[in-house]
Amino acid sequence: MRIIRDFKIPNFKFNKIEMNDIPNVEDVKVDYTRVKEAEEKKNKKHQPYPATEYKTVKEIFIHSMQNYADETLVLQKPNHKEPYKEITYKKFGEDVVALGSKLIKMLPKNARVVVVSETTYDWYVSYMTMLCGAGILVPVDKELPENELENVINRSKATAVIYSAKKKDAIKKIENLIPTVKYFIEMDSDDHIVDKHMGFNYLINEGKEIIENGDNSYMDIEIDPEEFKMLIFTSGTTSKSKGVMICNRNLAANVNAVSAFVNLYPSDRLFSVLPLHHTYESTIGFLLPFACGCSVAICEGLRYIVPNLQESKPTALLAVPLLIESLYKKINETIHKSKKDGIVNSMIHVTNLLKNVNIDIKRKVFKEILDNLGGNLRIIVSAAAPIDAKVAKWVEDIGIKFLQGYGLTETAPIAALTPEYEASRYASTGIAVKDTDIKLRNVNDAGEGEILIKGPTVMLGYYEDEEATAEVMEDGYFCSGDIGKIDSDGYIYITGRSKNVIVTQNGKNIYPEEIELMLGEIPEISECMVYGKKESETDVHDKELIITAKIIPNYQKIEELYGKNLSDDEIYKIIWNKVKENNKKLTSYKAVRKIEIKKDEFEKTTTMKIKRFAEINKDNAKK
Repeated sequence: MRIIRDFKIPNFKFNKIEMNDIPNVEDVKVDYTRVKEAEEKKNKKHQPYPATEYKTVKEIFIHSMQNYADETLVLQKPNHKEPYKEITYKKFGEDVVALGSKLIKMLPKNARVVVVSETTYDWYVSYMTMLCGAGILVPVDKELPENELENVINRSKATAVIYSAKKKDAIKKIENLIPTVKYFIEMDSDDHIVDKHMGFNYLINEGKEIIENGDNSYMDIEIDPEEFKMLIFTSGTTSKSKGVMICNRNLAANVNAVSAFVNLYPSDRLFSVLPLHHTYESTIGFLLPFACGCSVAICEGLRYIVPNLQESKPTALLAVPLLIESLYKKINETIHKSKKDGIVNSMIHVTNLLKNVNIDIKRKVFKEILDNLGGNLRIIVSAAAPIDAKVAKWVEDIGIKFLQGYGLTETAPIAALTPEYEASRYASTGIAVKDTDIKLRNVNDAGEGEILIKGPTVMLGYYEDEEATAEVMEDGYFCSGDIGKIDSDGYIYITGRSKNVIVTQNGKNIYPEEIELMLGEIPEISECMVYGKKESETDVHDKELIITAKIIPNYQKIEELYGKNLSDDEIYKIIWNKVKENNKKLTSYKAVRKIEIKKDEFEKTTTMKIKRFAEINKDNAKK
């Protein structure tokens, strides 16, 4: 469903790397008691952190209001030129209760309320207000074209739409096509009610009057943990989008589960860069830090990631592989331009050796690099797709703990995660979180099978689609469609997507993600998509699928390495030679036999995954 059209990671600019102030390693004294401690630590089986035991989002809300009222919750920039404005838990709580008190007077019980907006403070208020009892939240992608926005609103039978000023024109165009909507509420607006239209702040002020008159009915609402409270439409990467029904139990269980694997403190600050309509960002990027008393700094947009990081100085970042890999490439280009490759690589080697004996000076040694990312980052969490293990290891090499998560919208979202207290396994997506059971079915000779998930985070089902729900549920397990392995320690390794699998003539299964990760390591390649393409569309006897790679070249790198003004044929040959070299690392039947140079951007989902079938359908439409 969600498509980022013409999406492109901006050209991040980092400060020059000097590496002049690194500590003198020769002066580091090795305390051999610490060596012994390090050995004991390696051999010790670590226990999860004490987990929270919330049953509903409302319990989380009440707890944080009681314990963190005076702390900063949200940092938001009024505009690019002004500094971040800090908003406290107290103000947030007052706004939530006020908005909820007004909405329950306006809306029928369990009314669906669509929220369509970029990430803003008002989005967070809307989110919490609905989940604490005002109705059923329907978070919608702000990038949807008008026809798809109309479709989602109508499918959800929404009674109200809360939208940002940037979406005002789009809402006006479809207003007469969404008959169930009785109220249109504009964020950051003081407008009084005019026909069906009203301002967000106006409703909050009205709600405050209700509370002042002694009406506490909103906070008196009791929340059933199993009650349907959020409707999320999937991205539809492989098929028509489905409506995922989420309850309070799903969200609270996610907070409980992740809190056992990651230690967040009130002093921590998360950096919000992913869209809030996606459950990964709203649950783990907001609800979890909210439960821990942390603050959240809102990124202004992709082009402002670096200056926003440097200004807000977060300690934690939730991201997707494409973003992390882009930061990795740009930082290393900066190091290369500064001619510091040798010293950086040497210091990575030295500091890794020291860390093995319980001496960690990484953050001192790589301070300049870390300062480019704000200086305080201690945790990066990646999810939504597999990441190059080399990139994950490099993140930890410079002193930032790297955690890999796995889950789906249907698991609200986290089902597995790397524990912060365990040594990283860079190719793994972690182990099953608290109270969650993960197993494989239809396991092949290589130990790969479809991943099945059971636990309190699994959805209620698909909205108005019992047949689709039945298709993905088996004895209480959700059948993910993802292919993976599980090692003897319970660590999960994603190897592919069952719907993406390429089946050769001789019955071999090829998962394109494996090949894509390898091609992604080639500097001359910016992005790629691997799929099976018929060699002939006319000969019915010729059914062989050719392993084909659609490739967007890294023109900047090619120009740097091979010179300017290269023809399309010359660029093709450069890429093809690199692909052939890569083929030597693959089993023969997995080798890429054809490449196609793509000059425009891939269509992508919310989490920046390529819309495979959209790309394939484009090809089919050209025939």
